[in-house]
Amino acid sequence: MFQQISILGPGLLGASLALALKERRLCQRVHIWSRRKETRQRAMQADWCDAIFDHAADACVHSDLVIICTPVETIVPLLKEIEPALTPNTLITDVGSTKATICRAAQHFDVHFIGSHPMAGSERTGMAHARANLFESAACILTPLEDVSTAQLTRLRQLWEAIGMRVAVSTPEKHDEIVAHISHLPHLLASSLCAYLAKKEPAWKDLAGGGLRDTTRVAAGDPTLWQQILEQNREEVLSAIQGFQNELDSLKTALHQNKTSDLLSKLEQGKQFRDSL
Repeated sequence: MFQQISILGPGLLGASLALALKERRLCQRVHIWSRRKETRQRAMQADWCDAIFDHAADACVHSDLVIICTPVETIVPLLKEIEPALTPNTLITDVGSTKATICRAAQHFDVHFIGSHPMAGSERTGMAHARANLFESAACILTPLEDVSTAQLTRLRQLWEAIGMRVAVSTPEKHDEIVAHISHLPHLLASSLCAYLAKKEPAWKDLAGGGLRDTTRVAAGDPTLWQQILEQNREEVLSAIQGFQNELDSLKTALHQNKTSDLLSKLEQGKQFRDSL
């Protein structure tokens, strides 16, 4: 599908993407850039990496597609850095968990940018945890702006589908509303529950069953990465928190006032939604 693809940031998503591209023969060459020297050295030993570069712009020369797989706060600065190295037809995308700020900022550069958000992460980070099947059957949300090329959008959609993803298309703003509820809020709930339990007796956690581990798994994610995501999607996350607080207050009232039917109804609604996932 592509002659040369540049991946900026070979962490869990970036390295997994390179593995998937190579395994399915979707491009001839994969160029890699990482800010960290030790990551570049490890990438040199990987069979999914054809060339490694010290500078992001150098990694993008002559590439058909550039995929930015770095933390959300670094995506726009990288766009500015690599812009002079791109050809007129180079397509750029990212894998960031927020979209409105990034996509609107990209309009200020002379680049063909279409936002992507593959919903395929993990609480584990880094190249060591990469796997080629990370994206299979997972959703990917594309967030094109109004003036995007239909041909470029189709090309990008076909790439994500070729590595096994289910693709949806949304505006950047709608994307941020959706993920605030289905991704960012769940992470906050898991993290805040862990922070709350950390104040209890240390021995309590040794008595926990699988339910607590399942409920709080995502809280093991990188705090710095999540701090950036939450701050960049602040307004939508605050709205999601308020909505959930209203739901929790309703549940608290049902329990406090001994409204058995209301309590049972909420538990049944929760089970139905979980069973549908």
